[in-house]
Amino acid sequence: MKNIVYITSLIVLTFSCGSTSVTTNTGDINKKEHTTTQVQQKPEILMGKQNREALLKAPYGSWFTKNFEEYTLDTTIINQLKPKLQEISIKAFMGTWCSDSRREIPTFYKILDAANYDYSNLELITVSKKKDTPEGLEKGLNIQRVPTFIFYKNGKEIGRYVEFARETLEKDILAIVTNQGYKHSYED
Repeated sequence: MKNIVYITSLIVLTFSCGSTSVTTNTGDINKKEHTTTQVQQKPEILMGKQNREALLKAPYGSWFTKNFEEYTLDTTIINQLKPKLQEISIKAFMGTWCSDSRREIPTFYKILDAANYDYSNLELITVSKKKDTPEGLEKGLNIQRVPTFIFYKNGKEIGRYVEFARETLEKDILAIVTNQGYKHSYED
């Protein structure tokens, strides 16, 4: 029975984040003998302000590079975006643990590269699974799903992209920056 509890504990801990120590009682309930087993978990979750370089490092670089390289740009839309993005600043929220972020963030960077975007106007913030950061960078911004890209013009929010595209990422961004009444996928 003790072995079943021990094995079950190890399995449960294997599927959680971080590195965990498991202490098990190896003898009679009255004995004080214990063993500690280190269980290797998923990679550490990045949290806080980041840049592309952080996402290019292991273990994140494998999915970032693959998704960046595999995405085919819509150059017609990119050419329309180039002049519009010059006046725009962006806060991008993502989770390194999130499959949607892993898909969209490399694509987002590829679009911004092609549009010659000034990266000094981009703030990339990585969040926990609770959509927060130790610094509280998400406070007051209603971040419920990731990725979330918030677009600002003259310091005022003009729209946001949340989790996945309505059409394509390029077309959705263009709709936001040209005030076409864009509503993200979770907006009424």
